[in-house]
Amino acid sequence: MIETPVSESVWDHAARPEPVAGQTPEAYTVERYAVADSGDDVPNGEGTERRAHTDAQGRRRNLTFPALPEPLPHPVVDNHTHLDMQDGLVRVSVVDAMATARDASVCGVVQAGCDVESSRFAVAAAQTVPGVLAAVALHPNEAPALTGLGVSADRDAQAPAGDGSANGSGAGASVGGRSLDEALAVIDELAGQRRVRCVGETGMDRVHTPESGLAVQEESFRAHIEIAKRHGVAMQIHDREAHEDVVRILRDAGAPERTVFHCFSGDPELARVCNENGWYMSFAGTVTFKNAAPLKAALREADPGLVLCETDAPFLTPHPFRGRPNAPYMVNYTVRGMAEILDTDLEELCRRIWENSERVYGQF
Repeated sequence: MIETPVSESVWDHAARPEPVAGQTPEAYTVERYAVADSGDDVPNGEGTERRAHTDAQGRRRNLTFPALPEPLPHPVVDNHTHLDMQDGLVRVSVVDAMATARDASVCGVVQAGCDVESSRFAVAAAQTVPGVLAAVALHPNEAPALTGLGVSADRDAQAPAGDGSANGSGAGASVGGRSLDEALAVIDELAGQRRVRCVGETGMDRVHTPESGLAVQEESFRAHIEIAKRHGVAMQIHDREAHEDVVRILRDAGAPERTVFHCFSGDPELARVCNENGWYMSFAGTVTFKNAAPLKAALREADPGLVLCETDAPFLTPHPFRGRPNAPYMVNYTVRGMAEILDTDLEELCRRIWENSERVYGQF
């Protein structure tokens, strides 16, 4: 069950304080939620349904949200986030997340769907909160779960350097009583609703799906491609160690006009393939990681007119905050890191990301 409020604010009956760069944003402070740390190795805090106190190596995580950065010289967009998934010790509503994002010059976000429930949440958020657009889809790992041929990624698992943003139980021949065809029909219906500008995240994942589930995963991906083209919206691709599969399917099925590699994880060779085909590359906090030399090289290879930026929050928090909770305002740090990698003017990069984002999704 998604517990994230959409329009409820911690300042419903009080004036919102002025933002202070260098401090944890007010909406993300633990004191707002009267949460006590039990010390148990379990998610703690109201609405904390996503990640535990320790990482995959058993190291204790810092669950406080990083400081609010200084504003950017031009607004940017967080091209992919999961506001329905909570982390840390707080439960931040969509409206408060967007208000905080604007304080950091992040004036638009694309809320991504992973299953029917989260896709419906994305639509509700987009139709209620200014600056939010919706993407709807079944995550690649959801298709095998719906057919009983695989297990979708654990929502409560610590994400490593990749994406890891799936959810779902994977038990039985359907999840929530729906078959794959029934779930795809719901996504098709949602894709036509107001403020839905994208089908995603869809694609291929060879990390969390066994070989037996790849055929149905491809079937789902192809169905999403057709949904995106039928509704004339963009498509966001989840590509986890499946570059060859994704490129093959896009070429065979015919990619939607505006195709985005969410959390781009390729090397310069894949960047060149995207350049040749006009496919957008959305870079997450992973591009700032110290061990991300191939990804940094891919960013330098990417056509500037095809570069986007995202958080994939609550995952993939950028350096130097890796492992801590992530939120849309944090894309500010990633954009700054990208400007350093590219050795380019920060304002010029911000303008380009904004313009590219509007070219893909329309006005926010």
